[in-house]
Amino acid sequence: MDIWMEHFCHGLDSASDAEDIFGCVVRAAAALGFEHCAYGARRPLPMARPRTLLLNSYDSRWQHRYVAAGYLAIDPVVAHGGRHAEPVIWSDALFRRSPQMWEEARGFGLAVGWSQSCFDAQGNGGLVSVARSHEALSAIELREKEPALRWLVNVAHLALSAALLREEQPRSLLTGREDEILRWTADGKTSPEIAQILQLSVNTVNFHVKHALAKLGAATKASAVACLIARFPHGPSTH
Repeated sequence: MDIWMEHFCHGLDSASDAEDIFGCVVRAAAALGFEHCAYGARRPLPMARPRTLLLNSYDSRWQHRYVAAGYLAIDPVVAHGGRHAEPVIWSDALFRRSPQMWEEARGFGLAVGWSQSCFDAQGNGGLVSVARSHEALSAIELREKEPALRWLVNVAHLALSAALLREEQPRSLLTGREDEILRWTADGKTSPEIAQILQLSVNTVNFHVKHALAKLGAATKASAVACLIARFPHGPSTH
């Protein structure tokens, strides 16, 4: 194992949160010859408005400009990463439909870049980008470094996705009854049917559903069930 990999793994062992983990990723990227690094996570829920979380070591002025200009919506790197797991090299051709963004990015030292997405079993997508201000990526460098970069992308996504999910957990977790009712809902049972099964009133069932929706930030029972499955895909059933 390369020295930078050993340092990266040791760093992960002592990391306490997503910021610490990302710091390990930044140092690993530097060891591979890149000045800057970014990680973007896309949560599949809620389905109507999937959440996007961003961590990067870019110039703060570029970070502000990227958000203010709404570049996330037109970033071809993000668009590619949302559809493909194969890496992409930043180029004039890639940014042909967003030339102003490309010109501004290069002005902040993001002239040479490589990005790759990774998707986990829960549908969470992570995109890692490494960049530098000079020295184009040669075929020889790519051949030598791409296996290590692919490894970094996968390990970084697994570690960061898990850390971010822990940090996003609702402060008030579902009660046993709320969890039970949502699981019966996932089985296709209606409130009256659940009430009969659990020997509760329909009003009581609906009361628990209402509180579960609030805790999960879901608008409907269907989306609440989807949230529950995404958070605990292999969790034990209560029936």
